[in-house]
Amino acid sequence: MQIGIRSLVLMLFVVSLAPCPKAAAQSVKPDPRPWTAQWISLSGLPARAHAVVHFRKLLDLPAKPAQFLVHVSADNAFLLHVNQQRVGEGPSRGDLQHWRYETYDLAPFLQTGANIIAATVWNFGEYAAVAQISDRLGFMLQGASAAEAAVNTGENWDVEKEDGVAALSTPWNFLPHSYYAAEPIERLDASLFDWFWDAATPGPRSHWVKARSEGAATLRGSELILNNWQLIADPLPAMEHRALPAMRIVRTSGISGADGFPQRPLVVAPHSHASILFDNGELTTAYLELTTNGGRQALLRATYAEALKNAKGEKGNRNDIQGKEISGVYDDFLPDGSASTVFSPLVWRTWRYLQVDVTTQDAPLEITQFRSWFTAFPFEERAKFAADDPDLAAIWSIGWRTARLDAHDTYMDTPYWERLQYIGDTRIQALISYTVAGDDRLARQAIDAFNESRIPDGITLSRYPTALFQAIPTFSLLWVGMLKDFALYHDDPEFLRQHLPGMRATLDWFVARQNSNGLMGKLPWWAFIDWTDDFPFGVPPQTATGDSAPITLQFIEALLDGSQLEAAFGDTTRAALYKATALRASEALQKLCWDQSQGLLAGTPEHKHYSQQANILAVWLDVIPPDKQQAVLTRLLAASDSGFKTDSPPPPMSRASYYFRFYLARALDHAGLADRYLDTLQPWRGMVALGLTTWAEVPEPTRSDSHAWSAHPNYDLLTLVAGIHSSAFGFKSVTIEPHLGSLQHVAAVFPHPLGTIRADYTTNGGAVDTNIVLPSGLAGKLVWKGRDYPLHEGTQHLTLSR
Repeated sequence: MQIGIRSLVLMLFVVSLAPCPKAAAQSVKPDPRPWTAQWISLSGLPARAHAVVHFRKLLDLPAKPAQFLVHVSADNAFLLHVNQQRVGEGPSRGDLQHWRYETYDLAPFLQTGANIIAATVWNFGEYAAVAQISDRLGFMLQGASAAEAAVNTGENWDVEKEDGVAALSTPWNFLPHSYYAAEPIERLDASLFDWFWDAATPGPRSHWVKARSEGAATLRGSELILNNWQLIADPLPAMEHRALPAMRIVRTSGISGADGFPQRPLVVAPHSHASILFDNGELTTAYLELTTNGGRQALLRATYAEALKNAKGEKGNRNDIQGKEISGVYDDFLPDGSASTVFSPLVWRTWRYLQVDVTTQDAPLEITQFRSWFTAFPFEERAKFAADDPDLAAIWSIGWRTARLDAHDTYMDTPYWERLQYIGDTRIQALISYTVAGDDRLARQAIDAFNESRIPDGITLSRYPTALFQAIPTFSLLWVGMLKDFALYHDDPEFLRQHLPGMRATLDWFVARQNSNGLMGKLPWWAFIDWTDDFPFGVPPQTATGDSAPITLQFIEALLDGSQLEAAFGDTTRAALYKATALRASEALQKLCWDQSQGLLAGTPEHKHYSQQANILAVWLDVIPPDKQQAVLTRLLAASDSGFKTDSPPPPMSRASYYFRFYLARALDHAGLADRYLDTLQPWRGMVALGLTTWAEVPEPTRSDSHAWSAHPNYDLLTLVAGIHSSAFGFKSVTIEPHLGSLQHVAAVFPHPLGTIRADYTTNGGAVDTNIVLPSGLAGKLVWKGRDYPLHEGTQHLTLSR
């Protein structure tokens, strides 16, 4: 009987992802009275120590309540149980001035009589992910009203340190020349673990003591703050948790009978080593759950990887495992010999390939079950795209998977390596969220977070939340672009007005650094533009005083975006000033950087360097006059993978990365070459051929197999190929301008706040049969070969000349 309880409790501890009723976060106004809950911790625990602790409170109820709302938070994170049932986890990441709390209704989990409310809280200390801001380990639970005040945290709660779980530093032997910033290794030792942490009756390893108060829990803006956590309600929904299909065993050693798993357990003999390689078939972000019998003093190591590598460190085709091995971040599990022991890390992991290595001692070990539970932001794929080119279906599917895996409680550049919300990636991710999911919730979080990252100088940080300072001033300019993107797809003037002061601070910081010649001056920190071979560390060539065309062009883009936002929501005088400043910079580029002999914009006034990046932006922003734009794009895209050919090849120049091809698509559209867009997808077709199931960070050899900034074809297929895009702030009007290229059929569904937009194009001889459906209350126009056709709500059919 004891074994069954112990295995059940451990399963509930490690993540408790077995299906159970789940309390949804509530939109509840905080009690207007000052909160009386205390932040609590464990006496004697060093402030910056990495630790896992349990908290618990016994609650006796005369009757089961109809509603029992509580607000919960922790530093770094918590897992909340009531009566040994999982309620939820959190909080979403923020900073100390905006520390989030979750709200749950505990009523479905409560019962008449005795109840046990318990939480596991962990703080990874020095090993925490770079995205994790922290003060010290702490936990807080506040009843939403006087009716729930009996459960408020304080020194009447019990606490114990969990010695069975530890965080370890990430080994660097698998990270040569790579940057790893995500969660650390976890080591779970079943022989030390308190199996009864959330049970009403303490167990043999329980060592409960009274909690120590760390000061009153206070909402942001309170008069008296006694600790560093200023609490705000988390606006985000609970993350998705969904059981995944069983993974396929593709290779074993030191073990037999793998073909019968999971109907029959995998058995590792005493004094032996076994290795089992699982292939999930596609990259995922999930919680691992592994069940064992026996195996006292054995070691199980679960290693997670996006791809396998050969002896040269090459990934090659991701579907091919021959001659390849796994390397990557891992978790260690140490059984104590019990039956039905369920192990899982506290945090989710990222993998396509997962290898379990088992080393036994005197006792055999059985692996009886191996499951995983998908987690990510609960986006719904509301948009659809279909065409007669089968490659586009794969590109759409892989792009959406990439966008999903890179979105949790924040957007992330990569779910494996960093899990950091960078503005450059996030701008693209937010646009995919607007157009594919019709969802702005995570984008609002990001816009707010970057604004909250602002340093006294005036600009935002490059990524946020982050415990490690990093400023990329050019990314602060892209944040202004995020505001305009939001304005196009969502009707919330008040939200935008709240961010105008931050936008002004950013633009004013740059205006003050504009050189007398009109170009942007030398910037401090990291002036990143794009990852390309001859941009050292992503920074384009500059003169001694700055004078970089790509950096000046991003300045122009932000000024023009800021001018439009000010004209619509703010100060028309500022709008005119920003527009005039952009014109001055544009004229300076034309005068100092245009190379008439090359027919291209040079990277600096010295005319020693040329880049696709500079010319792409110069076309999009009309720095290069309209009559020259198509010729410029044709020349600079003469590379073989673009599908463009020219009799006059350009000089050697920096090539646009997967990331910067997002801006290439904008330039093609602006210059009237969007029908050539499909020709530029060759790199994505190549990744499909290599077996990638999410998009890589850069061409081979790539560090990351899942990078958000490479997912923009989903946005482009909808807005360029199907041609559906907002043509007015608030998405109050739609323009549909398809660019079918050689496609014979395209069908798209596009979410709109008023309903659904549908567009279907079928080539019939020399004509294109076009069917458009707009939701009630929406009008716009269809543009085809320079001619406008008015569109109204409801269904309309047009026959267009091919």
